[in-house]
Amino acid sequence: MAATLPPLDPLFRRSAKRTWDVFASDPDAGLADEDDSARLRVAVKMRDEYAQYKELPAALMSQQGPVGPAQPRKMIMAGPADTTTSKAITALDKTPKQQPSTFASHSKLSQALTLHKTIRTVKPTYHPPWKLMRVISGHLGWVRSVAVEPGNKWFATGAGDRVIKIWDLASGELKLSLTGHISTVRGLAVSPRHPYLFSCGEDKMVKCWDLEANKVIRHYHGHLSGVYALALHPTLDVLVTSGRDASARVWDMRTKAQVHLLSGHTATVADVRCQDSDPQVITSSMDSTIRLWDLAAGKSITTLTHHKKSVRSLTIHPTEYTFASGSAGGNNIKKWKCPEGAFVFNFGGHNAIINTLSVNSEGVFFSGADNGSMTFWDWNSGTPFQSMDDIPQPGSLEAEAGLFCSTFDHTGTRLITGCADKTIKIYAEQSA
Repeated sequence: MAATLPPLDPLFRRSAKRTWDVFASDPDAGLADEDDSARLRVAVKMRDEYAQYKELPAALMSQQGPVGPAQPRKMIMAGPADTTTSKAITALDKTPKQQPSTFASHSKLSQALTLHKTIRTVKPTYHPPWKLMRVISGHLGWVRSVAVEPGNKWFATGAGDRVIKIWDLASGELKLSLTGHISTVRGLAVSPRHPYLFSCGEDKMVKCWDLEANKVIRHYHGHLSGVYALALHPTLDVLVTSGRDASARVWDMRTKAQVHLLSGHTATVADVRCQDSDPQVITSSMDSTIRLWDLAAGKSITTLTHHKKSVRSLTIHPTEYTFASGSAGGNNIKKWKCPEGAFVFNFGGHNAIINTLSVNSEGVFFSGADNGSMTFWDWNSGTPFQSMDDIPQPGSLEAEAGLFCSTFDHTGTRLITGCADKTIKIYAEQSA
């Protein structure tokens, strides 16, 4: 009886299963080339495709000149190390050597990085809120200038009605009216060392009033156009005025002689301030610059060009060596450090045309704008702590809500503002 063969189908299935178990786990293992065969294949391909292009024809080689500086060739040689070759390679290698860290340990480096990332914030000082205490009427034009006398008993205002009025600070009563200007009175200053009141106006006049006789005793002639601001030097008998003729002029108070013509601005010099330490004179102009002046030489030391628009107002801190400036737009209030005029920071948030700035010794900083908006700031941190709007008096237009001038009294507890509704408003700190 002939032997029967087993069926092929189960054998085939078993073989396929074993083949799958062997090769399925690493499908590419059987396809990998050996290194020798891969190198040979690449060499054959390079010879077939690039053999004709490895070198230029002799005709073209003769035309080819040297391109760039000759590069030294680094030679890598097999076999035992050759010290001369190694030195040559080291001389050619320009890789910078790694410098050791200046920090003694990893912890000190971490501390330095942490300190660098720390944001230093100045905590604002608390200031009580301010409120309107008194409204004084009497002028027939915009109140453009105000000054408090050193004894803190009265203050003077000048306005568009060409009259200088002297008011009692405690009661707000009118004590005296001085007439003599023939145009708007734009600047006032009371001398702390003489019984003199100085005034200037758009009539090109600078006058010195004797407060004992209540009359003009000196005129300072020289400005070619309206005089917009004046300031007295705290220790010298010197008066500085500025105006629309793009200049500031330094006058000898007693002889009426012009000591210096401070020229350099290209537009109206809107405000001027004096202090007893350098820079002794600071001016701001409609040409959007601030200049610091050497009073002895009569020359500009520094020009500050940070503002984008006309700089209309300046104020100097009474005890710190700093000052602030206000302009018509674009980060419009800036704080500066003397004597070089280093920028400190911006007072951000009062987006209006700033006409007047004032600061007292307690660090309360006031800014008043052309649209009647007012902001009180903390001087050290630049933080606003109160904002309000000037309210036009009955009978005035809404557009007459504007501030032109301001000053703190000598105690720093009252703020006097001159407004477009022809009134003088006095603000005071609210008691706790």
